[in-house]
Amino acid sequence: MIRLLLADDQALVRGAMAALLSLEPDLEVVAQVDRGDEVVAAALAHRPDVALLDVEMPGLDGIAATAVLREQLPTCRVLIVTTFGRPGYLRRAVEAGAGGFVVKDSPAEQLADAIRRIHAGLRVVDPALAVESLAAGPSPLTPREADVLRASRDGSSVADVAGRLYLSEGTVRNYLSSAIGKTGTRNRVEAVRVAEGNGWL
Repeated sequence: MIRLLLADDQALVRGAMAALLSLEPDLEVVAQVDRGDEVVAAALAHRPDVALLDVEMPGLDGIAATAVLREQLPTCRVLIVTTFGRPGYLRRAVEAGAGGFVVKDSPAEQLADAIRRIHAGLRVVDPALAVESLAAGPSPLTPREADVLRASRDGSSVADVAGRLYLSEGTVRNYLSSAIGKTGTRNRVEAVRVAEGNGWL
């Protein structure tokens, strides 16, 4: 049996996925969580072989959770299963240690096959997304520029962002200006939108 952990903040989606996967004779769902910051504790408690993680979850996103999980429990392989097939997400997920990346509208048989392949040590990536990711190239943002844009998502002032990230206001303005230039936008609201749309944040 391949033991599975499911992490998705949408209870209906998570429940449907668990029900479908449980129909497979060699797959067993041993844990389910609805927050990214609960993934590692659940994995350490239940020792799954494969964790299926959504990208956008409260507490910790699926990509960040992948990195921590791969560090804490390297025997557990990770398959990102998401609604958002953004090229930047794919690149970041692979860099974090995910063995695969598929979109949620994949047929159940394909998802089960992807799990088996991930478990066997193979890499599984949605082909259309792989092509799009290669065409898009890496994120032009530095890690610090991405941090500043993330902290600006909620409309916080420069002073608030600076305080949260332990930077000077001038440094925050410089990072924002650079990010705006690299995203080809006119202001930080547009820069956040473009960066999110490409999966760079």
